[in-house]
Amino acid sequence: MNKIDLNKYQDFVQEVTSQESNDSGEMAMAISKLEESGVNVSLLLTGAVGISAEGGEFMEIVKKCIFQGKPLSEETQFHAKRELGDIMWYWINSCRALNIDPNEVIAENVRKLEARYPGGSFDAYYSENRQDGDL
Repeated sequence: MNKIDLNKYQDFVQEVTSQESNDSGEMAMAISKLEESGVNVSLLLTGAVGISAEGGEFMEIVKKCIFQGKPLSEETQFHAKRELGDIMWYWINSCRALNIDPNEVIAENVRKLEARYPGGSFDAYYSENRQDGDL
């Protein structure tokens, strides 16, 4: 078994990490550029961090039901509903931060799925064999 040198790995991580991540001055300049383009960076960060945190809280409910035998009772479903609502709160704030109409986000998602699944055929083939640019 190979011995891992964490100091060497740390040097590698530092070397490939962006200047904006390594240096708060560089990060501040990147934030300024975003703000100049009309992005509300404070709101964008609030949205991104909030979506991640609330997604984790929703996942915690799912984890407890699947791996710990917690029943999917009305109370559990109510809790899940509240977490999904929190996700939507932060999602809307993210749309606001980017000056994006939330209805257009959903419309674009529908267009993406229509292109991915021609004729409305939700076939696993199309999910696994996507067109170029369709991540």
